[in-house]
Amino acid sequence: MEIFLDKKAVKQIRLSAQDAIEEGDTETLREDIIDAFTEEQVEEIERRLDSGDFFEFLTELLDEWSGDDIDELFELIETQLGDVSIDLKYELAEGGDDDGKEADVDDDEDVDDDDDLDEEEEEEEEKKDRGDY
Repeated sequence: MEIFLDKKAVKQIRLSAQDAIEEGDTETLREDIIDAFTEEQVEEIERRLDSGDFFEFLTELLDEWSGDDIDELFELIETQLGDVSIDLKYELAEGGDDDGKEADVDDDEDVDDDDDLDEEEEEEEEKKDRGDY
């Protein structure tokens, strides 16, 4: 099974993890991780867990986490879910590595943005607009 977390969920987990690092408290982080998943996803995860309890799963995961590296936290989540045959996919929040380039695509893809066109493309657009083709 594959679970996808959107950019907003990833960003919330990252912010919460940063707070947990600074404050030393993982309770809010655990809740924010749970909130990042839909009810259906949580139910599917719980079906696959020996304990059947996602909250307990996250408690053990956070106990294993060193508490000082956000990327390590995501690796732990991926690994632990992978152990129960769940492949976690996500868009990286801004500031992540190059794998998140697709996450930067604008929602307004149909908007014609001449500022982004180089001179050659601009000339082609002008010819099309004049009907030279």
